[in-house]
Amino acid sequence: MIETLLRDLAPQVLGALMRRYRDFPAAEDAVQEALLAAAQQWPEAGIPDNPRGWLIRAASRRLTDEIRSHAARRRREDVIVMESDTTTELDAEGLVESDDTLVLLFMCCHASLTAPSAIALTLRAVGGLTTAEIAAAFLVPEATMAQRISRAKATVKASGVAFALPAKEEWGERLRAVLHVLYLVFNEGYTAQRVDLAREGIRLARAMHALRPDDGEIAGLLALMLLTDARRDARTGDEGELIALDEQDRSRWDHAAIALGTALVHGAMQKGAIGPYQLQAAIAALHDEARSVDETDWPQILALYTLLARMGDNPVVTLNRAVAVAMVHGPRAGLAELDAIDRDGRLAGSHRTVAIRAHLLERAGDAAGAVVAYRRAATMTENATEQRYLLARAARLAIDSV
Repeated sequence: MIETLLRDLAPQVLGALMRRYRDFPAAEDAVQEALLAAAQQWPEAGIPDNPRGWLIRAASRRLTDEIRSHAARRRREDVIVMESDTTTELDAEGLVESDDTLVLLFMCCHASLTAPSAIALTLRAVGGLTTAEIAAAFLVPEATMAQRISRAKATVKASGVAFALPAKEEWGERLRAVLHVLYLVFNEGYTAQRVDLAREGIRLARAMHALRPDDGEIAGLLALMLLTDARRDARTGDEGELIALDEQDRSRWDHAAIALGTALVHGAMQKGAIGPYQLQAAIAALHDEARSVDETDWPQILALYTLLARMGDNPVVTLNRAVAVAMVHGPRAGLAELDAIDRDGRLAGSHRTVAIRAHLLERAGDAAGAVVAYRRAATMTENATEQRYLLARAARLAIDSV
């Protein structure tokens, strides 16, 4: 219980300190020290009546001590004066912690950061995950992830970005970056079967939706996450093996999440301009509402993917569209689409392209070609679960074709 509470409070406390002191690395370090102190003291002393205020006070004291120890006299005196004037503000119950958390999210998704750095910083500062947890999720050494996060914090500090929600004229560009990072956070968690990451992406998307409930793309992203995550329990077997969509037990899907996600996307698409997250959510809803793969409305899915492809030159969308083409016009038509994708070259290193080719070859009756493609795809992914799935498909097909 304490661990969950501290994780939930971490971004709120960091936001409160950032709003006052404007020093990302120092504030983040102070918050981590305060969280450690709480983890050590609260189990014996009990959770304070105002745990957020306790953490803010503890972190603020540590940050002020750090400034006193290392800053130049003039800055030290200025900060001490500011602290004496604002202690009540930092401790006040009336601080809008949800706004602080969202401001922190926008800061972590600043344009000066690369996508991997923005994701790592978001998970650390807003999600409350440890460096070790983030490193494990992305299959890199903890030291490597620590360096990445440290560089990201330094980049944000050097950029001089104000701790505030974007100005009206900046909202569109910054929002796109935030939604992209949230999608990547969720997708990494879902693909790698890291439930904590996937849920963190959903939690942050809910916070964004609460801030701007009339924004169709925010609603679309939240709906996409809910509709995708609804299949999670049926996506793996008893031993952790992957189960393909056409073989999943759909009674194990989370139908409450499906209903909520479907309502969100339908409501969003009735409000005006339609964006890519709304279209992806609409596609996910069609999959989730179907009682089987054969009863899925593939022509409508193909139409939605075609519209999505027109919105931007995204090779992943083109790849997904190829699957829909195969389901509507037959596997040979889908394989022709894959040939065009191969000639394009942007997905040359993607195991997913090869895995889809294997699936379509299998549907077309070319068992030998499918076995070769499944095995090749397995060598191209570092995800052990996906490797086992692809090799199992190849082995089963090889046995059946003997």
